[in-house]
Amino acid sequence: MQSNSVQSYEHLAPSRAVKIRQRFVPFVVMAVVLVMIPFFDPSRTMYSLTAAMGINIVFALSYNMLLGRGGLLSFGHAVYFGLGGYAALHAMNAIDAGNSAFWSNYPVFMLPVVGFAIGALAGAVIGWPSCKRSGVPFAMISLGVAELVAAAGYMFGSIFGGEMGVTGDRMVGPQAFGLSMGPVEDVYWFIAFWTFVGTLGIYAFTRTPLGKMSEATRDNPERVQFVGYDPNRVRYLVFIFAGAFAGLAGGMSAVNYEIFTPESLSLVPSGLVLLMAYIGGIRYFTGPIMGAILLTYMQSMLSDYSEAWLLYLGLLFIAIVMYAPGGVAGMVFGLLEIFRHGGARETLIRRVQQAVGVALAFTGLVILIEVAVRWSNGYGEVFEPFGLHLGIDTPLSWILILGFFGAGFVTLRLARNNEEGHA
Repeated sequence: MQSNSVQSYEHLAPSRAVKIRQRFVPFVVMAVVLVMIPFFDPSRTMYSLTAAMGINIVFALSYNMLLGRGGLLSFGHAVYFGLGGYAALHAMNAIDAGNSAFWSNYPVFMLPVVGFAIGALAGAVIGWPSCKRSGVPFAMISLGVAELVAAAGYMFGSIFGGEMGVTGDRMVGPQAFGLSMGPVEDVYWFIAFWTFVGTLGIYAFTRTPLGKMSEATRDNPERVQFVGYDPNRVRYLVFIFAGAFAGLAGGMSAVNYEIFTPESLSLVPSGLVLLMAYIGGIRYFTGPIMGAILLTYMQSMLSDYSEAWLLYLGLLFIAIVMYAPGGVAGMVFGLLEIFRHGGARETLIRRVQQAVGVALAFTGLVILIEVAVRWSNGYGEVFEPFGLHLGIDTPLSWILILGFFGAGFVTLRLARNNEEGHA
């Protein structure tokens, strides 16, 4: 009886092929993509965009260690990102000064390690009182800490540089791997390396007993305490590692931008990383990666075309919370799972109908927002997509707005009826 029970449990474990496909292949693909990008001869803008994406990927994954894995909603995660970045910049300036034998021989390429250490130290200090509470109290404590540290950034100029921040020169000290850290191509390899290391390190953490116990603490802290573990201690240890990887991302940012200001400690980047993780999907490891790529692109590119890009970001977040709590990753993996288990044709038709309906309604919303923004500015500008002249008092504007809204509503209604008919 005992051997049969053991054998049945063994069948629950994933096979070797599944482990390779789920745990090894994705990182091989990631490494190949990172190595191949420079061979497509990207522009300086694309290099800058990919660097920002790499930094935000590590930052968002570190935040998801708290929210997705530990169930801790934090409004101050940028504190550890910013402190790690400031520490890396001060170390960069120490390398430039050459007053210490240690720093004189320390390569700029390894500065994210400094950010990692300071992020872990800050997590250990701040997390000691913070992690004694969970839920809403923890969120409020994190909010207070964020305001406290952001205010200190403007008060202690010798450390944080005041409003002007702290600057540095990344082309100092000994070179690592033959990279001078001057050209954007060298910086790309630096970002690519640490993005891969950070992503691999965070994934490895999720496979440890502590990473698994953090998920158990998120789901049922009473049961965790019943089997002999202290939920507060588990949260505290996870908090330290989350702060460490956020500091790693801060060190990457310090080398990439060569400047840090107190704004990096504020609620704005803390809110942005929350959006990255949640829009991407907090229950999936790849969710924050998708969210970081999507939101970085919106922040860098969409802002060039519309003043209302933050409004679109807010609407996207609301839509995800209301209609797709699994995030972008949840939609992608959910669709793949349906294809794998049959019914792909009917599901694809319904999803296409829903996508068309959402696209039509969203087009009407975009026209309404862009027309309203230009009218509110008072400069006499009008929205002119594809050569059309769409003003607030132009009948064509309202015909298009109401037409797209109506078409989107009808299409979504038909898709819903079809889905109910197949249920």
